[in-house]
Amino acid sequence: MKKLIMDNNIATAKTLSTDFYLSQEYYEAAKEKIFSKTWQLVGDTDQVKENGFAIPVNLLEDYINEPLILCRDKTGNLRCLSNVCTHRGNLLIEEPCKVNDLRCKYHGRRFSLDGKFQSMPEFKEVENFPTKDDDLTSVPLYEWGKWIFTSLNAKTSADQFLGPMMERVNWMPLSEFKLRPDLSKSYIVSSNWALYCENYLEGFHIPFVHAGLNAAIDYGNYTIELNKYSSLQIGIAKKDEHVFDLPKESVDYGKKIAGYYFWVFPNMMFNFYPWGLSINIVDPIAVDQCKVSFLSYVWDEGKLDHGAGSDLHTVEMEDEDIVQNVQKGIRSRFYKHGRYSVKQEKGTHHFHCLISDFMNQE
Repeated sequence: MKKLIMDNNIATAKTLSTDFYLSQEYYEAAKEKIFSKTWQLVGDTDQVKENGFAIPVNLLEDYINEPLILCRDKTGNLRCLSNVCTHRGNLLIEEPCKVNDLRCKYHGRRFSLDGKFQSMPEFKEVENFPTKDDDLTSVPLYEWGKWIFTSLNAKTSADQFLGPMMERVNWMPLSEFKLRPDLSKSYIVSSNWALYCENYLEGFHIPFVHAGLNAAIDYGNYTIELNKYSSLQIGIAKKDEHVFDLPKESVDYGKKIAGYYFWVFPNMMFNFYPWGLSINIVDPIAVDQCKVSFLSYVWDEGKLDHGAGSDLHTVEMEDEDIVQNVQKGIRSRFYKHGRYSVKQEKGTHHFHCLISDFMNQE
């Protein structure tokens, strides 16, 4: 597999090679090189409020599809464990449940809720048993507010990915945000996952693609801030209404902010509006297809139908139309690279550089 070459100087750089969006080899390699080494949203604390409660989670179900258990043990500690029995590989739980321990229904092997092996029928004659290999693998967890993140092979702390966002909105009462399944939805998009993300990472297209959103925000004052593994776009409202009531301790105090658009490498978006939060997770399905899940957490119901975050479905349909056409266009023999607007596309350039860095690691 060829290395992906990126110029860190946006003024002279060309965009990521189209091979990344079209090649099955790059698509498969990204599982371990990008997604296993970064942090993913795995659930929220409302799903495992009680001690002894456990839920099955298939991490990146349509891509890596790693079976995990998110549970709260008897002492109240949150755990994330492999959902695969260490005897013959059977799945341990298939639906949310409240349990004292984890028991495999295949041959009766038991594990405590911290993953430690407890017992196994008909194994008295087995030598050098049990060992640590008979325990369930535990993967790291990171909590922010009510949201829970994990990584299969983290090389960098979650703080490096999530810290700038956490600091920027630390004044928000995140514990009051409530998931609204009726406002949450998933979309199947016929494009590579990265094309969807890079479209999100610039506001350059807003005046051309999103008429409704463009009417709500001041495009001339749209800003982009870059962090090591994340970025922030800030939408300034054209009018004084439907904006955040920012506290004086906020670094943005005095600004008419209609929306904070945080992106966390590689595939998570956290969109804060005066009404609450829309989390978007981009799950690869195929080299030319992805699933985008919108999870809506409402803070102030009275503001739901106003401002920049009032019609997310329409904005999604407009974005889908664009990225699906780009997926078709990059197959052309006449297109390999583009160039960047230094002012408007630094978020996309940053994303491409991170992809290149991760994919080129041995």
